[in-house]
Amino acid sequence: MIRAAIAGATGYTGGELLRILLNHPEVQVVAATTTSSEGTPVSSVHRDLYGETELAFGTDLNDPDVLFLCLGHGISREFLDTHEISPSCRIIDLGNDFRLDGNYNGRNFVYGLCECAKEEIKKAHDIANPGCFATAIQIALLPLAANGLINDEIHVTAITGSTGAGKKPGETTHFSYRDNNLSIYKLFTHQHLGEIRQNIGKIMANGEQSASSAGADVPAVNFVPFRGDFTRGIFASVYTRAAEGMDTEAYQQLYNDYYAGSPFVFHSKEPVSLKEVVNTNKGLLHAEIHDGYIHISSVIDNLVKGAAGQAVQNMNLMFGLDETAGLRLKPSAF
Repeated sequence: MIRAAIAGATGYTGGELLRILLNHPEVQVVAATTTSSEGTPVSSVHRDLYGETELAFGTDLNDPDVLFLCLGHGISREFLDTHEISPSCRIIDLGNDFRLDGNYNGRNFVYGLCECAKEEIKKAHDIANPGCFATAIQIALLPLAANGLINDEIHVTAITGSTGAGKKPGETTHFSYRDNNLSIYKLFTHQHLGEIRQNIGKIMANGEQSASSAGADVPAVNFVPFRGDFTRGIFASVYTRAAEGMDTEAYQQLYNDYYAGSPFVFHSKEPVSLKEVVNTNKGLLHAEIHDGYIHISSVIDNLVKGAAGQAVQNMNLMFGLDETAGLRLKPSAF
């Protein structure tokens, strides 16, 4: 059994990891750490786990084989500096500390977008888990980037559920503001743009690994993020100018071919919606041409494929397990 520890286990992402790992056939959760609830039963914070585990929150990592960092952005480096972690312990960081620069204190964090770096992930010791918006947007762009079909500006409008803002309440996250409401935030400046441009640049450059050149030839990504009035899920509307000679059928075949080996990302000939992916590790796409533009709809669950599920998928690949282990999750149709 793989001994797994979760740092920052009281939050939404930490709770989602616990739900998945407690039912993973090859994993034993040996620690769930927190700075605020030491000694408290996990089920008293994550009430849906009542009767599922007797694990309590603590501060000791208990010598894990893999450590998941579910900390606030910018805190993972501090955690590594202040905790003794065995060099043999593998780390999967769900924050943004290592997505752009993966080298830190002798560790090299590989950017873990499973749909484009599977072989690299299998060989990795440490992983920088992609951001949720970055995942939804990139799975829409990967087939285009890999086939040299991004030649114009990319336009993205995407909406996320309230869990994307984390568990700590704020002015724009509490129920009274979010319910029956929509709002834009971080217009054209969202923090996930850096990792999108860097990784898509590497794909367009046919595997170029130089951070200084990665993303240099990527056209502008004009990203408008929305706060949604729902709990979980991301719906991204992505479009760019279509290539000459390509019709909708050709693009749809391109997406089918690119994701033929993916157990979780699929192209649908029919339009897609959030309920088809919520509570799952799936990403669903729908591509079609309109007035000279190729438009891709992309839907994921921000807490699963956009965070905890992708982290477990990365762990499975790193440890030589079936990529789908623990991740065959039931969607909510209604």
